Amino acid sequence: MTDSLRQNARFALRQLRLNPGFSLVAIACLALGSGANTAIFQLIDSIRLRTLPVQSPQQLVELHIDDMTHARGGTLRDNSVTNPLWEQIRARGQDLFAGTFAWADEGLNVAPAGELNEVAALWVSGDFFRVLGVQPILGRVFTAADDRRGCGLAPGAVISYGYWRSELAGDPQAIGRSIVIAEHRVAVVGVTPPGFFGLEVGRTFDVALPICSQPALGQGRLDSGTTWWLTVMGRMQPGMKPERLAPVLRGLSGGIFEATLPAGYPSDSVKPYLAMKLLMAPAGAGISRLRDQYSTPLNLLLAIAGLVLLIACANLANLMLARASARRREMAVRLALGASRARLIQQLMLEGLLLAVAGVALGLLLAQALSRMLVSFVLNPDDPTFLDLRPDARVFAFTALVAVLTCILFSLAPALQAARTDPGNALKSGGRAIASPRDRFRLRRLLVASQVALSLVLLVGALLFVRSLGNLLAIDPGFDPRGIVIADVNFSGLHLAAGRTGAFHQELIQRVRAIPGVQSAAEASVVPLSGAAWNNRMWMDGSDFEHARVALRSMVGSGYFRTLRTPLVAGREFDDRDSQSQRKVAIVNQAFARQLAAGRNPVGLRFWIETTPFEPQTVYEIVGLVKDTKYRNLREDFEPVVYTPLWPRTLQSSDARIMIRSGLGPGTLVSAARAGLAAISPSLGYSFHVFDSWIQDSLLPERLMARLSLLFGALAAALTACGLYGVISYTVARRTGEIGVRMALGASRGNVAVLILSETAVVVALGLGAGAILSLGAGRSAAALLFGVKSYDPLILIAAGMAIAMVAALASYLPARRASNLNPAIALREE
Repeated sequence: MTDSLRQNARFALRQLRLNPGFSLVAIACLALGSGANTAIFQLIDSIRLRTLPVQSPQQLVELHIDDMTHARGGTLRDNSVTNPLWEQIRARGQDLFAGTFAWADEGLNVAPAGELNEVAALWVSGDFFRVLGVQPILGRVFTAADDRRGCGLAPGAVISYGYWRSELAGDPQAIGRSIVIAEHRVAVVGVTPPGFFGLEVGRTFDVALPICSQPALGQGRLDSGTTWWLTVMGRMQPGMKPERLAPVLRGLSGGIFEATLPAGYPSDSVKPYLAMKLLMAPAGAGISRLRDQYSTPLNLLLAIAGLVLLIACANLANLMLARASARRREMAVRLALGASRARLIQQLMLEGLLLAVAGVALGLLLAQALSRMLVSFVLNPDDPTFLDLRPDARVFAFTALVAVLTCILFSLAPALQAARTDPGNALKSGGRAIASPRDRFRLRRLLVASQVALSLVLLVGALLFVRSLGNLLAIDPGFDPRGIVIADVNFSGLHLAAGRTGAFHQELIQRVRAIPGVQSAAEASVVPLSGAAWNNRMWMDGSDFEHARVALRSMVGSGYFRTLRTPLVAGREFDDRDSQSQRKVAIVNQAFARQLAAGRNPVGLRFWIETTPFEPQTVYEIVGLVKDTKYRNLREDFEPVVYTPLWPRTLQSSDARIMIRSGLGPGTLVSAARAGLAAISPSLGYSFHVFDSWIQDSLLPERLMARLSLLFGALAAALTACGLYGVISYTVARRTGEIGVRMALGASRGNVAVLILSETAVVVALGLGAGAILSLGAGRSAAALLFGVKSYDPLILIAAGMAIAMVAALASYLPARRASNLNPAIALREE
């Protein structure tokens, strides 16, 4: 058995070497198909499947709240808790877990002044590194003793391996050196190993600080029961099952929430707060915003790439069938000399396996470049993405599985057909086909029809995603983002007295407006389409809380609507008289008027905003009505939005977010704004974002789907065209004698061309019919990713069908023309 396998392998290699054209085409097709699949799987593996690079990651669980609906205050990240809650969980959960820890990420400035230079920082509890089993390569990591109230900056900072190499040049004497964070000097106490990137897949960290150091850096979250910012995780005891631990954790929830109820919590939210429960979820793979955002698109792209690979396999199966037909005499001789049919099947399967291994191996190399290209598609320049794209065991196993499946898919049918060869008939025919054309080409036509069907599915999907992206780009968000730069300014370095903060906000906006080339500028607490949100329940005066509805909020400075070019529909904008008055005023959008004011002109009406942790129940008078604008993202419907004034007398923050409009180009405007802010004070910190680019970056998932689905659709159409061309050309070559007889009996060149094209039309029509049915089902699976287009859009289906039909017509034109130009005498002489 081993000898025969070795002989067949040598013979298969010789056959492939003697047919370099066929071998190169087959390997190239497989490399493209398998490379695309492997690249996408590699990205899925990096984002979803890999476990954290820590000790026994399968024992890690995340503790989160069952329902955050009534979590009043500010939520800085999903599934988070307040610091008082974390301290209660730590104290009461000591007997439940082998260890617990809390952490949060934040960008912290390391530039002494001028343009902000942020590092990715982690706030970590004292047991963070111990519970994870992370040991330093230099110095030490934090312990529980480091994370105590009032610790200041004494515990120092633990830095990542990457930050140590890039910023400290890998200095082996780095322990004890100081780095500047938020204008404070912090000593380096340890360096983490190179494989540890943190707990969020898709992001890495530079610096870790203990949670107790927050007050020393000007943060005030330790005692806040309304700032939800910490992620809590625990390590289960060895042998403990989550289903046994979960009920105990729920039982502790009542005491934890009762002990942490914030003073002054809105009365209507007290009961829901006390009813909150703590749940657990596996955390061995960490958490990831990237995973939440791209899991569905990547799964769909893997399915699309799989269809492309199927088309490539169908193409190769056709080529193998053609080769098997051409080698009928060879197979007949081998059978006549005593070779078994199993031996022939083994030989042809080995040839296919060699092609598959070569193609998939090349595809694995190609996948490395493709996966990096995919990462560039999902990369947001303002939010650097870190992914470990090194192939692991799962990637190699997936690649091996692809090799085996492709071998079976394109080799099995040709091998079985060759093994069914009748030696007597094959030798008597001298290698000529003796079966009818219908029998001879039925399988090959079926393969081409399947290619057409799958190509139609892919092209329909591509057009749906392109149309969806086009719809998003064509949306009128209610404002004009072109020509706007967003400046984030921090002036904590000025160390202003509390009473001077509001006045400096006013002075700052006036100085920005005076920068040459600036047309208008305004402050805003929430920039549209930034993903940030602030909402409260509101009701019209004369109604009651039972009829309240949730509306979005934003605090804006004077000139906000003029800067955004959002039209004022009725009433007026905020002005100086409002800042001197004690009455509360607001401007609302059209959706507010429709949903809360029953469609009336709301100017002059009053409404109430519920009690919040920061403000009692308050009545506002509406002084203006503006056009609807998008708030969080472009996909959302227009929702009720309330704008309240950002008056200097109410401002206590040392941060300002200013929207600047100019007729200058973005680069010129940023340079001018940078110079203008530096002239105000060298102690200012600032960073800039081009508003239009910011919005474009928010559509990265949609761009990924549109670009790659269109690329795969075009690749599928090209493979289908090649397959159709090959089958029709082979048909013409094998029917040369028949065509010669037809022409000798009076058939015109046009009749011959129509004969060939009509057979092509039948195959294409069958494929388009099957593809149309498949497209309806495939479209429904992608419906959640579409915007403004139905998954069964008939116009897109017709357009895709026409495109495939045109490709098919071009692919069959040359063989049909060649057939019509045959010389009957020469054709009959060859026959």
